[in-house]
Amino acid sequence: MKVKEVAGLVGISVRTLHHYDEIGLLKPEKTSPSGYRLYSDDNLATLQQILFFKELGFPLKKIKEIIHSPSFDQKEALELHRKMLVEKRSRIDTMISTIDKTIEHTKGAISMTNKEKFEGFDFSQNPYEKEARKRWGDEAVDKSNAKLGNMSKEEQKALGEKMNAIYRSLADLRDTPPESDEAQAAIKEWYVFLNSNFGHHYSLDAFKGLGQMYVDDERFTKNIDQFGDGLAQFMCDTMAVYADKNKD
Repeated sequence: MKVKEVAGLVGISVRTLHHYDEIGLLKPEKTSPSGYRLYSDDNLATLQQILFFKELGFPLKKIKEIIHSPSFDQKEALELHRKMLVEKRSRIDTMISTIDKTIEHTKGAISMTNKEKFEGFDFSQNPYEKEARKRWGDEAVDKSNAKLGNMSKEEQKALGEKMNAIYRSLADLRDTPPESDEAQAAIKEWYVFLNSNFGHHYSLDAFKGLGQMYVDDERFTKNIDQFGDGLAQFMCDTMAVYADKNKD
């Protein structure tokens, strides 16, 4: 199958498949004389494994280590995926039950205890922080947390408003080419904002990698696309152009 056919079958972008190829995560079986990537059934089986790991929150680097390990066992991995997804489903079912009970409670049909109102919630670990620690190490996150912790509530609110304003500005431009002057000026503002406010300096390579994570990790995609459908992909493409242009 050609890359566009695989993308259409799976529901991911062609750019994502190209990225998997570039980082050695999923190499197509072969390339046609005209330069088309061609994927085999074995490639599709590997892609399924990758997407199962992604669904469970594994970063791409870790997925690559796992699936390319000589000791990797596909059947064992599938059994692990199933076990973890069942656990995830159980927690979601509990939250749905809590919602149903809350609806009945608001109608006056039942009475809920305060404990029952929060069954299924688990904030013991911030998934964004966990992902960041895996990708950039504890030091970068600790610096970011320390800087935010030293801000007043008013300063934190102002910072959040500035961040949202940049998102909205980029959302307004998401139908323009990533390499356009307007898009590049807006993404430069995002680059400067990140490096000025979180106690950690992003190199151009790290900035480009961060953009790729916006589309690789559905949690980030969902958060960013609140400002406009397709914004995460646009930011990913625009950040890649910015990083490549400014390396010269």
